Amino acid sequence: MKLPTSIENILNENIVECERVEFKGSWNPEPILHSVCAFANDINNWGGGYILIGVEDDNGRPKLPIKGVGLSDIDKIQKEILAKCKMIRPSYTPIVDVTQYKGENIIVIWCYGGQTRPYKCPTTLDKDFSKGYSYYIRTTSSTIKANEDQQKELYELARTIPFDDMMNHEAEIRDLKLPLIQNYLYEIKSELLEESEKMDFIDLCKSMRIVDGTTEYMKPLNVGLMFFNDEPQKFFPYSQIEVVDLRNGPEGDKMTERIFKGPIDSMTKSALTYIRNTVIEERILKIEGQAEAVRYFNYPYQAIEEALVNAVYHRGYDIREPVEVRIMEDRIHIVSYPGPDRSISEKSIENKNIIARKYRNRRIGEFLKELKLTEGRNTGIPKIKRALKNNGS
Repeated sequence: MKLPTSIENILNENIVECERVEFKGSWNPEPILHSVCAFANDINNWGGGYILIGVEDDNGRPKLPIKGVGLSDIDKIQKEILAKCKMIRPSYTPIVDVTQYKGENIIVIWCYGGQTRPYKCPTTLDKDFSKGYSYYIRTTSSTIKANEDQQKELYELARTIPFDDMMNHEAEIRDLKLPLIQNYLYEIKSELLEESEKMDFIDLCKSMRIVDGTTEYMKPLNVGLMFFNDEPQKFFPYSQIEVVDLRNGPEGDKMTERIFKGPIDSMTKSALTYIRNTVIEERILKIEGQAEAVRYFNYPYQAIEEALVNAVYHRGYDIREPVEVRIMEDRIHIVSYPGPDRSISEKSIENKNIIARKYRNRRIGEFLKELKLTEGRNTGIPKIKRALKNNGS
């Protein structure tokens, strides 16, 4: 089964953060099983992670040149991976793929965030299993055994599946549109695009983790409908962006309003294009005694782009409120409900040191990262401030 992203994106950290990738030079069952279990538990709601067999670790980075896996070992290792993963409780099976990078074979284990967490697995793979089962989690780029407090946190997380990763019982598989899926795969340069032309549609959706359920009751996940349905607003009312131009004052007779709907990515891009074309203006200031004029903008586009994409990423899609962009004479308000996650304290906001421990929409974040619309590394506020500073705002 092919991955929904490219090996280049994983190795070069273009999309996938290093915390979500583990490198293994060779097949080593016990630590790899522990890492599969840790990624499945997804305690930080990162969306799971990837284990690359055939790539040696160099202080958290891939060691070059890549060693790869011998052709004769690939089939054996794949079978062993699936056999060992049957030891995970409750049942969990990662997606395993074999891909190539610069002529070398790499086995990739995609460990998506599980829906029936917390997961545990044997502490050791000794024959007698004398140490029993343990829960494992990821902290930065390491896999560790969860302590008592972390186990409690895992159980608390188990009570709540993120909204974007929930099954939508009101929708049908036919509500997921193949052209939108293929366009996405084309944009992210996924090898799955070629496979999508000939594989069964259900299998394609399973590969992308946008459906769930049993054979007789298979339903789309919310994130699949948000990206791969022409009118996701039918399922998530007011999941739209409203841009209101109030530069003539709230009571002005020239107030304009534009509403952008559709799949999350195209809706966001359309709203940004509209703002760039109708709001952003370049100014030229000539300084006496200086040959070069100073060029600046009323608003730096990079700051608006970062703010709006983050508003779309982190909003609550179970709340019937749009993302609002209010354009004033001297400022722009971008409002997204229900506001910051509880893991962000008031003190961190006051100190402008905003670091979110958990993400509200882990799957939306995955897709936006693949499309290079966001990084999801708590870089949003610094990026906005830097763009404003460089513009002289």
